[in-house]
Amino acid sequence: MSDVLTPAELTLLGLLVERPRHGYQLEEVIAERGIREWTEIGFSSIYYLIGKLRDRGLVAEVDGSARRQAKARKVFAATAAGRAACAAAAADAVAALVPMFPPVLVGLANQPVIPPARLHAALAARADALTERIAAVRAAAETQRGAPPFVGALFDYSLALLGAEQAWLADYRTALSAKD
Repeated sequence: MSDVLTPAELTLLGLLVERPRHGYQLEEVIAERGIREWTEIGFSSIYYLIGKLRDRGLVAEVDGSARRQAKARKVFAATAAGRAACAAAAADAVAALVPMFPPVLVGLANQPVIPPARLHAALAARADALTERIAAVRAAAETQRGAPPFVGALFDYSLALLGAEQAWLADYRTALSAKD
């Protein structure tokens, strides 16, 4: 099996490196930190991904003797190999500049076929969506006060990207309006 971790696997492994958790606790952290905004990880895939990480020896179930009830949730923690793999994959992810394929670029590349009024409406809708997304990310960031600094960095990075797009979009709309 490949040593490469998918973004979803690396995300879960990182959360288990932080501390042992069961699937529902992982889901709570994913929701609280807005992780689905930057990686594809569904609630239904959490245990599947944990199984893949377990099969690779990167996580293991915490001593099951602590579970007193048959329906108690299985808690998983990163193994030493998991910690090492997480550190290496996370460093690689930080260093790698990976091309992105945002649909907005495809739309802009086909801009000549869009009637001007429709283009202006589409750009206005994007501007509104950016404003809403920025507000949502700021609100989510506010709920994370007291979280480790790296959690704040995730929100700061997202806000910086959204802000850069918002500034670009405002300039572009102004330039288009000047040509009309």
